[in-house]
Amino acid sequence: MQTTIVIGLGAMGSATAQHLAERGQRVLGFDRFAPPHSLGSSHGRSRIIRQAYYEDPRYVPMLLRAYELWRRLERDSGRPLLHVTGGLEIGHVGGELVQGARRSSEQFGLPHEVLSVAELRRRFPVFATEDDTLALWERDAGYLLPEDCIAQQLRQAAAGGAELRTDEQVLGWTARAGGGVSVRTSRGSYEADRLVLTAGPWAPEMLAAMRLPLRVTRQVLFWFEPRGDADRFRRNRLPIYVCEPRSKGQPVLYGFPFTEADADGVKVALHGSDQVCTADTVRREVTAADEHTIRDRLAGTIPLLSGRLIRAETCLYTMTPDENFVIDTHPEFPQVALACGFSGHGFKFANVVGEILAELAMGRAPTFDLSFLSLSRFAT
Repeated sequence: MQTTIVIGLGAMGSATAQHLAERGQRVLGFDRFAPPHSLGSSHGRSRIIRQAYYEDPRYVPMLLRAYELWRRLERDSGRPLLHVTGGLEIGHVGGELVQGARRSSEQFGLPHEVLSVAELRRRFPVFATEDDTLALWERDAGYLLPEDCIAQQLRQAAAGGAELRTDEQVLGWTARAGGGVSVRTSRGSYEADRLVLTAGPWAPEMLAAMRLPLRVTRQVLFWFEPRGDADRFRRNRLPIYVCEPRSKGQPVLYGFPFTEADADGVKVALHGSDQVCTADTVRREVTAADEHTIRDRLAGTIPLLSGRLIRAETCLYTMTPDENFVIDTHPEFPQVALACGFSGHGFKFANVVGEILAELAMGRAPTFDLSFLSLSRFAT
């Protein structure tokens, strides 16, 4: 039986360890911290999941499988992990967001409605809209509980026999042309047949020799107290939402209904940032400038949410130039599989990416079209 080492046990790594263990493989996993934690890219209490993928319809088959796997993880855990609220993609006539979401919905027969501005105002009056606003309502969108998902994936990996070493930092790895890998950590050295790298925002350092065009950015998540009637922000009246900016170059705004107790507030954030950092140098403190930026966007999008700030925290994106993922095997060492560059929209795919990486580690061809996620697009 082969041994596979998994480096990084966050969203993707915990799922990879789980799928390998469930397939009877010998697994040794490492993480420099004790996941789930709030130092990388897989926290924040809630993460949007949706199927009408405006980014690229080629993601949709992976999403359909992801829903199956999240529901299976729910059944195994005995607690809800995926909450369906419906979802809104809100843009404007001629914009890319609604057009892209509609293209994916129609191509794959996803339940959806295109809403005129009048219908959007009638059904969801909390949004500030202009006359050329357009929206797509997606029936099966909702949110995941990221920390709970990771914890359950780790539990199932361990139950399947995976050896998970947390608070053990990986210092380096090597692969041999004839097969096999070596990994050096803060506590020792290890040998294995195969390696899977899911290092999240530490990927640029872990894959430095490959010189991938990865860029880590600082993001800020906010939880506000709504102004006025809080019932307008409950799940039966407000779905998850993604709002296209009016001006090019501005980040998308996204948010949630209440997902916890009222005292915890309503989560909202901007998708994207020009604050380049590393996972070790990121400024964790949230500033008055950060708060001003989000309040400025809320004023023109969902003004009733801009009440008292209850809490805020930082998160990290690992960006690729085209904002598509990287899922592939190493160009020189086929025994090394890697996944990185999830560009702020990867968590919803974690379980299916773990399944794909497990198949790659076992020498099997994936069943999905991954050509647009391959390393070859960076060859030039």
